[in-house]
Formats: sequence, C-alpha cells, structure tokens
Amino acid sequence: MLTVVSPTGTWSAEIIGRLPRVLILYPYDERIPATNIAGETARARLLEATQGKIDLFSEFLDLSRFPDDVHIDRMARYLSEKYVEHQPDVVVALGEESTRFISQNRHRIAPEAKIVFAGFSAETAAGLNLPDDVVGAFTEFDIGKTFEMAIRLQPNARRLVVIGGSSKFDEAWIANARVNLPAVTGGVETTYLTGLSIDEFVEHAARLTPDSILIVLTVFVDRSGRNFIPQASLEMIAEAAAAPTYGPYSTYLGRGVVGGNTVTFESMGSSVADLAIDAIAGKTISDVEVPHTYVADSRQLERWGLPESALPAGTVQSFEESSIWADHWQAITGGIGVLAMQGLVIAGLLIERRKRQTAETQSQLHLLEAVHLNQSATAGALSASIAHELNQPLGAIRSNADAAEILLRSDTPDLKLIRQIVADIRDDDQRAGDIIMRLRAMLRKRSEIDWQEFDLNEAIGGALRILHAEAARRRVEVTSNYAATQLPVRADRVHIQQVILNLATNAMDAMLDVVSPERKLVFQTALTREAKVELSVSDTGCGIPGERLATVFEPFYTTKPTGTGLGLAIARTIIETYGGRIWADNRPEGGAVFRFNLPLAQGLQ
Repeated sequence: MLTVVSPTGTWSAEIIGRLPRVLILYPYDERIPATNIAGETARARLLEATQGKIDLFSEFLDLSRFPDDVHIDRMARYLSEKYVEHQPDVVVALGEESTRFISQNRHRIAPEAKIVFAGFSAETAAGLNLPDDVVGAFTEFDIGKTFEMAIRLQPNARRLVVIGGSSKFDEAWIANARVNLPAVTGGVETTYLTGLSIDEFVEHAARLTPDSILIVLTVFVDRSGRNFIPQASLEMIAEAAAAPTYGPYSTYLGRGVVGGNTVTFESMGSSVADLAIDAIAGKTISDVEVPHTYVADSRQLERWGLPESALPAGTVQSFEESSIWADHWQAITGGIGVLAMQGLVIAGLLIERRKRQTAETQSQLHLLEAVHLNQSATAGALSASIAHELNQPLGAIRSNADAAEILLRSDTPDLKLIRQIVADIRDDDQRAGDIIMRLRAMLRKRSEIDWQEFDLNEAIGGALRILHAEAARRRVEVTSNYAATQLPVRADRVHIQQVILNLATNAMDAMLDVVSPERKLVFQTALTREAKVELSVSDTGCGIPGERLATVFEPFYTTKPTGTGLGLAIARTIIETYGGRIWADNRPEGGAVFRFNLPLAQGLQ
C-alpha cells in the first residue's frame, strides 16, 4: 500500500504496487495560455502534495481547431489504446470540451477513474448532464461584473460594443453576454459584433468613439475560418481600438485590456488539483466554486486617463509602478552626498543640448532637401503646361515685333499703332517674366527655412497661377472660396505653396477617369474656433478606400504607376514642421477632400 502525505494532512491511496496516476486533459492545443496556466498550476500542486510520488500524464485534445465528431472518435480510440496498460485513477478535465469528451468516452479510456473538472459554470455543467460522480471546481465568469467595472471607470459612456468570434465556444460566450448584460447596462446602447473577420473586428474597434466601452470575449475562429489564440486576437483588436477595452480573462492583462472581473487560471488549477488529491485519497469530494476577483492593468488606466480611485474594492493591479522612493531610496540618499558633481552634470547636459541642436539642424536640412526634390518633381510634372503658358507671351512678342517691322517699312508709318504694339510687347514680356520668376521660386534651393508671415489666401492664389495652365490642359474647373478675412500664418511661403501644389496635382490625377464637365477642383479656406487657419482641397474623383485613409500619408504609399509615394509624406512633414495637422476624408457626394490647418500668426505672438 502507498501512503502519501500532503501539507494539509495525511491520506492513504488504496493503490498497491504503483504510484497513483492522474491524466490531465487540455481542451485545445499547447499554445492556449489559459488552460496551460491552469494545467501547470494543477501539476505543481499535485507534485507538492504528493512529494512527487505520482504519475502525471497530459493530453491536448485540440477541439477548437478539430471540433468534428470524426476527430473526437479518433482521439477517443487513440487514448483508449494508449492507456490500456496505464489506466488513470483520476482524470482532470480542463474546460467544458474536455469534460464533455471524457464523460462521453469514459468507458473506453478510464472506466474506473474518478473525474474532476474545472473551467465552466454550474449552469453549463447542468446542461452537460454529467454523471453524479463527476465533480468540479466551478468557475463563474460574470460578464456583467466586467461591465460594472467599466462603467465605474467610464461613467459617461453611452455605448457598449461586445465582440465574439465564430467558434462554438465564441458563440456560447456571446449567448451568455446577451443573457446577462441587459440586467446591468441600463441606458447604455449595446451592440454585439460577431460573425466578422479579424480585419473587420479591428476596423470596427478603430472607429469607436471615446464614449464607448469595448468588451472582447473570445475569438478562437473568425468568419473566414482562421484560427486564433484568444490572447492574440484580443491584442490585435485592443491595439487598434479607439476606446478602452475590457475582457473576462486574467490572461488578457498585458495585451491591451484595462481589466475585468475574472477567475484566475492559477486559482482554477489549484482548486481542481485539491479535488484530485482528495479523490486519490479516497475522500468524499463535492463541487466547489473558484473565487473570482477584479483585475486591472495600471498602464492601461494611465493610457486612457481612467481614475484608479474608481476601481472596485479589492482590485488586483498588474504592472503598477511603485514610487521612486520605494524603488530607489538608496540612490536618492547617495545623490544628496554628490551635489558637488552638479557642474559635471550641467556640462554634460550642455553637450547633449548642442548635440540635439546639431541633430535638429541636420533634420531641417534633410527636410529642405526633400522639399527641393519634391519641387523639382512637381516642376517636371507641370513642365508641359509651363512651356505652353510661356509660349503664349513669347509668341505674342514675336507677332507684335513682326507687325512693327512691317509698319516701320511703310512710307508713312502709323506711330500711334506702333506705340500700342510696343506697349503690348512690354506687357507680354512682363507676363513671361512673371512665369519665369514663379518657376525660379519653385526650384530655388535653400539652406534654411525662410520664416515669414503671409496671408494664406494670397499663397493659394500664387499656387493657382502656377496651376492655371495645367488645369486648363486637363479640363479641370478650378474654383476657390476664400474666408472673408485675412488668414495670416507664420511659415515658409514656398513650402506651403508646395503642399498646395501637391494636393492639387494629386486631386487632378484622381479625376483622370471622370468625364471632363464633372472635373471640379475646389479650394476653401476658413478660420476655426481653435484660432487655426484651415484649407480644404476637394475633388470629384473616385475617393480613397476607407481602409487606406490612415495610410495615405505614409512614405512610399502610392496608387500611381509612376508615383514615388513621397508627395503626401513630405506634405505632412511640412505642415507638422509649422505646427499644423493634415488629414484626408471622403466626400459624401463622391471624391476626396484633403485638409490642413496651421496656427494663426497672432496666436504665436
């Protein structure tokens, strides 16, 4: 007879000539952290209680990826043959799927074994119609309490979004939420998102408003049939979410959730192991309930500006930063005795400041270089129109000169007409000079930013004069609607005009497939309530795909066969250099609109 001593007492297992055998059944594969944590905790508890005098076996059923009856039957046959000579005395089933599996196949795999389970509620257990001798550690995941925690942290929330995947387990979670959430949500509008692909889940999360609460249950499988570890799918959704995210599992902490009400998988594993220990010892065992708790991620509280004081009492916080004094009191105490070294510290800071200034200068030079290259590219793209525009005054000069020469050869030249011709030549020369001057200003390379105060409306007018011939060549109707007042900004005029040219040429490119009468390019300026000057450039083209709106300003993103993908990236760099912001939207009536704003010059004084 084998006698095993536990830390809580002495008990005897009626197993002659061998160690007791415990088989732990995992419902999924080895990648799932939740059941892994519970299983490893159970193993550690069993080894500790028996002083290592126990045979432990583990099997991963992989029922998430292979839930069909054929796989279940094949797995049952495999395990019955595998353990025919090593019949387990106790089977520990982690999760609903494992419990259902061993209950239905007990006679084949371990007919004499006692079965203990963990990982689901008493209500779920009742639905499984388990035999009376199957005992468990019930885990009641109360999704309502997770919402109550969220609404304490976000009392002004007006919308709740609940996400769940497409597997049977995912659908069971959604069904649970539909039953239990209405009792606690009150007037909060609730939306359930299920049956979507992971990309669609991410997209919906990214479009949430700040007054939303997002609860992610599980996404084992998405609509396309793609399999996930719930931790991984949660992390993808939470990373893109525009509102705080919550979840029912402790394993979600550190993956982007603020927190939730949960049963920790460590306590689950410990509780089911205690049942197994008593079962081996021949004690009478009965169902127990694993305690639940509130958990929170301190970093996410800080990220979303949620008050720690609003957390439910007893909440366990992870990733909490302790005070500087508690962590570094020795360093602080020692620092008091080295105040004489402040001079060296200050000298080091001055050196770092010089390095930073040098780095900023280099960064500015790189910006100017990029802008110059972009200006050259723009001039190249507009060269045909510029040449055509320049040929008009030059041709007129030639024609007028020929006419004047003919008049001068006559016996009685008409001096009044000749004077008019000379005046026309002078005007055409001025026109040609203005075109060349604008082109020179566009192509001039500089070594520093030319800060100046100017009216944005006038800068737009200068850019439109450059674009005039190109717009006419492409049969684009250009209109402008300027604010009634001046819009002074402080920046480099040429750089701002380059942004306008970039946006305008992109807009004209977007209208290539539009019939010419419908090609409309509209410039509109306004003064916002935030004392900012705003320009919008809208077109009647095909618009921008919704999923691309956030990436159009990234370097090397382009839809043009010959594009470099740098124009909009440079435009964003220019606008941000002068304290502004640039963004893109689609117009409801079709086409795209690009906007940027800059601080009002008076606001800088």
